[in-house]
Amino acid sequence: MTVETLDLEALRYPVGRFDPSRAPTAEERRAMIETLAGLPAMFRAAVEGLSDAQLDTPYREGGWTVRQLAHHVPDSHMNAYVRFKLALTEDVPSIKTYDEARWAELPDVAATPVEVSLTLLDALHQRWVALLSALSNEQWSRAFRHPDWGELRLDGTLALYDWHSRHHLAHVTRLRERMGWG
Repeated sequence: MTVETLDLEALRYPVGRFDPSRAPTAEERRAMIETLAGLPAMFRAAVEGLSDAQLDTPYREGGWTVRQLAHHVPDSHMNAYVRFKLALTEDVPSIKTYDEARWAELPDVAATPVEVSLTLLDALHQRWVALLSALSNEQWSRAFRHPDWGELRLDGTLALYDWHSRHHLAHVTRLRERMGWG
């Protein structure tokens, strides 16, 4: 790999790539739930005080803007929350995918203030964390069927969204650092 490839990899995956190789332990699940509990405040702090021009800055060349990220995270986590509820109430339900890149281009992303999505993230994570915190050890093995990835267990899906939270938060915080936005 060249230095440029490494730099692009670091910009694209600032916390590394997701590793789905094993199910998290009960202790790791608790830490992951804490990540989800803290994300709304951390994301709010990461975008606080940014101007419209800064919100419209991509975190890397060819990447999403901070504004798109602020709207994407609750969109994605809302889908995950519904998937958890389906898996808890149905026997390995098949879920529908969505085109997250196209969602990021819809007019509501440009037209809706970031604060609206931050508020949505606050409320959504309160509900999601309450649900996750109440799951029994047996419930973590429940699953849903993704059309592209097959059967996914809830414990592995929690690990994915722990990573997803840290991944996109780092996109914003590291951009702020690189740009000297304080």
